[in-house]
Amino acid sequence: MKMVLIAYCEAADYEIIEAIKEAGIKGYTKFTEVLGEGTETQPRLGTQCWPGKNNFLAIAVEEKELNPLISTIKKLKQRHPKAGIKVFVTPIDEVI
Repeated sequence: MKMVLIAYCEAADYEIIEAIKEAGIKGYTKFTEVLGEGTETQPRLGTQCWPGKNNFLAIAVEEKELNPLISTIKKLKQRHPKAGIKVFVTPIDEVI
């Protein structure tokens, strides 16, 4: 199994959730109002100077689900370069 972590601008929430569902993902954990700075977009710190916030998804997937999900997210990232979409994939050693 793999853990796919997706950070993105909260304004893109609906489109991200719809895309992962279309990729066959049934379960996820969403963290809302996440603050931070990245390398591809302006900071989103929830302040007047740096408005906006991010959301963060954690999705545990089987190996066969990984490529369709990554492909879907890559397409979204190309269509919405200002959404700050960033994906991290890490192995899952154990699920309890």
